[in-house]
Amino acid sequence: MSDNTMTVYGHVGTEVDFRESNAFCWAMFRVGSTPRYFDRKQGIWRDLETVWITVKATRTLAENVKASLTVGEPVVVIGRIRTHTWQDPTTRETQRRDVLEATAVCHDLNRGTTTFRRNEQPAATEATASEGEVVRAFEASQGEQAPTTGESRQPVSA
Repeated sequence: MSDNTMTVYGHVGTEVDFRESNAFCWAMFRVGSTPRYFDRKQGIWRDLETVWITVKATRTLAENVKASLTVGEPVVVIGRIRTHTWQDPTTRETQRRDVLEATAVCHDLNRGTTTFRRNEQPAATEATASEGEVVRAFEASQGEQAPTTGESRQPVSA
């Protein structure tokens, strides 16, 4: 079975709701998309009814969405439509909502500019040996003497 993807162009309509639970994170927000058409009889643009779509992002995408998006910004969202079902605790009725599970979210560059910044890689812990320490340990196990900083490598004669 293959998944169909959907692309939505619109504006961020709500603040990003970011949540974490057991080292898993997700972000949800709404995108409003208003189709327009040109009315030739009156010579003006007309807006149709705004379509509101709930978007859900997970993991790293969720963290980046939280850090990057604010209400009103133009976005492009690509994802898969899923139906989320839950039971309302007060009325005990089953609730359903279609959600666009995002695989990509970006600013719409037809409407403005943005600056890209890579995610930072986690820093190495102190317990991790440096490259130089690994090389010296390997050479010591092979019977060679590891050079110290500033010295050139000299083969050890047997």
